[in-house]
Formats: sequence, structure tokens, C-alpha cells
Amino acid sequence: MQCEICGAEIRGKPICITIDNSELQVCQKCAPYGKPVDKRTPVSRKVSPVVRTVTRTENRPKKDFFDILKDELLDNYDQIIRDAREAKGWSQEDLAENIKEKVSLIKKIERNEIVPEDSVRKKLEHALNVKLTERVEGSEQEVSHMKKDMTLGDIVKIKRK
Repeated sequence: MQCEICGAEIRGKPICITIDNSELQVCQKCAPYGKPVDKRTPVSRKVSPVVRTVTRTENRPKKDFFDILKDELLDNYDQIIRDAREAKGWSQEDLAENIKEKVSLIKKIERNEIVPEDSVRKKLEHALNVKLTERVEGSEQEVSHMKKDMTLGDIVKIKRK
């Protein structure tokens, strides 16, 4: 067997050392370069984590998911964007450069092929000085008549072939 450091032939039993978490079989001369490996390494016992009990206040009102939906995109957003862009005398390329988006995105938005994401919508509103959303009252929402514990499974009808 050869020493894994110097390559010399090891006579007798090799010494096992660790250098930078690597275990090497070395000769007597190279053994001082590392720390000797103990044959029996103590294994630490895993300690079960302490479970903390968190007291919750039951008086806290539960948030309804639909409370978040306050602003809704206008139906004619494409026409509003096109009119505002043309009023400023900008081409689609100019608008895209101004809001740092691709021209193809502006074209698709103006053709009503895609709905702009919130980040793009905000950029468009800022650049063109227009409002593309309207405030929706909670009473107008269709979901207001649903029970709070209703799930998607209560609404979906499954067709079987």
C-alpha cells in the first residue's frame, strides 16, 4: 500500500489521519501533517425538540380571502392604454422603452391578448398617467353570498365519461 500524501510504500500498518475532513491512509513520516482518526468516535444523541405551545387568541377575526380583491382591471384597458400612448405621441416602441418592457408585450396588451401583470400595470399607469383599475365594493362581489366554509369541491361538477 502507498502513502496517500508522499506516495512511498507503507511497511506495516498504515496510519489513518484526517486533513480538512478527508480521511487518508499515510506512512509514519506523513502522520504529523494531520490529526489521528479515532476508531471509535462518539455519536451524539439526538435530543427531541422542545415543543412550545403558542396560545392563540380566538377573538381575532379570520381574514376573508376576498377582502384582498379590492381593485379590478377595467374591461377596456387596451383602449385606454392605446389612447393615452397616442395622446403623448409615443409609438409602442417608445412606451416599451419608457417602462423597460418588451415591445411584443405592449402589442399583446393593446390587442387585448394578455392581461398585464400588476407590476406592468403599475408601470403603464405611471408612464401614461391613467388609471386601469376600479375600486370594487364588497357587496358587488359574487362570492359574498357563499358560506365561509365552502370549498371548491362544493362548486365543481365532475363529468364522468
